[in-house]
Amino acid sequence: MSFKIAIIGAGSVGFTKKLFTDILCVPEFTDIEFALTDVSAHNLEMIKAILDRIVEANRLPTKVTATTDRRKAIEGARYVISCVRVGGLEAYADDIRIPLKYGIDQCVGDTICAGGILYGQRNIPVILDFCKDIREVAETNAKFLNYANPMAMNTWAAIEYGKVDTVGLCHGVQHGAEQIAEVLGAKSRQELDYVCSGINHQTWFIDLRLNGREIGKDELVAAFEAHPVYSRQEKLRIDVLKRFGVYSTESNGHLSEYLPWYRKRPDEITRWIDMSDWIHGETGGYLRYSTETRNWFETEYPQFLEAASQPIDSKKRSNEHASHILEALETNRVYRGHFNVKNNGVITNLPQDAIIESPGFVDRFGINMAAGITLPEACAATCISSINVQRMSVHAAIAGDIDLLKLAVLHDPLVGAVSTPEEVWQMVDEMVVAQAAWLPQYAHAVPAARARLSTSGVKTREWAGAARRSVRSIEELRAEKAALKQAG
Repeated sequence: MSFKIAIIGAGSVGFTKKLFTDILCVPEFTDIEFALTDVSAHNLEMIKAILDRIVEANRLPTKVTATTDRRKAIEGARYVISCVRVGGLEAYADDIRIPLKYGIDQCVGDTICAGGILYGQRNIPVILDFCKDIREVAETNAKFLNYANPMAMNTWAAIEYGKVDTVGLCHGVQHGAEQIAEVLGAKSRQELDYVCSGINHQTWFIDLRLNGREIGKDELVAAFEAHPVYSRQEKLRIDVLKRFGVYSTESNGHLSEYLPWYRKRPDEITRWIDMSDWIHGETGGYLRYSTETRNWFETEYPQFLEAASQPIDSKKRSNEHASHILEALETNRVYRGHFNVKNNGVITNLPQDAIIESPGFVDRFGINMAAGITLPEACAATCISSINVQRMSVHAAIAGDIDLLKLAVLHDPLVGAVSTPEEVWQMVDEMVVAQAAWLPQYAHAVPAARARLSTSGVKTREWAGAARRSVRSIEELRAEKAALKQAG
């Protein structure tokens, strides 16, 4: 087989390498072309060198090109994959820093909450540019695979306004299933069957079977509470399981941002989180992790390049959906996964226009969703709160409507539990002014927002958050890695 895959945001070096090696684990795919594109020529140079080394070491005919000209990369592509972070770490830092001034403590801030909503405002204009290029220069009926957050908002914009065949992809379901299999004592992940459904990052394991035996709430709660690690790291997640009756896919820290109950009081936050790793609830944890990872990669690049000389091992193919979807579409080997698509009746008690994440099957005929799923009422209620915020956020981003943007932020569950309307109005003005370089649709609104900030009487505070850690230096990371290696 011979076709072209364009990867936008290919400068996300580690993730691009994973997608690349996964796809080349499919025997029929060795003679394809990967077109890499990114706004950073430096990152493109690094990732192309790594992928070229993989091709050379494995003696493959695979073609790898790299260009900062996105349209050129997309031209003739059958599949376009996006893993972009619009605004980079600079804008992301404001997604965390500015809400903290108003008492809003986020662990990740890339899906909803104040940070996720502004992230969507930066992404959506760019997503629509991608879609325009796909419609105009990609292969007819090209498929757009979106890995970028905020997943639901990006996918919503691409489908509704970009008019491109789009699927959103995430690995939260797989990670949650791995946890459940472990606590239940499964010898392998293959022993666990499940139906997981909802919206991205608020997806729920509504049916669990271990070797065909149904697993109920009480057994699952007991298994998590008995686990020596998860009982500490997933306290909030276990509490939601007890109250809702089903387990959520999302990590302890991420889930805490989507609910109005666990992060609204600083003295309560530390009760529910665990500081053994950023993902369990640390303030700005993912920002710290991303900053350290970028610095580490830049310093240790020669070692990453050397590791690329190893043969591709198909047994190490990851559970990221992209390669499996492409394999099913091109070879008709059926694949079952969990995909982000427009609802259209798949989940009976969520809005029809929402972007849901739910089980589907892929073959030559495309992605075929399993319809007629009904969520438990508490799960549906929680999802609907986020969907309403997502809908307003998408519409605000399309129209450049700062008043609608403020209403979207006001209706966010955690923001609404912490901040007053006056605080929300000022916070959004401050974020739009700070991120104006990445918000072209709000250019007309920035002068008035800046003027309001100069006369506003709403008080803020300089607050690091309830559980903030400093970014570690390369030397500290190297010493920690060496100590872990010695201990292991």
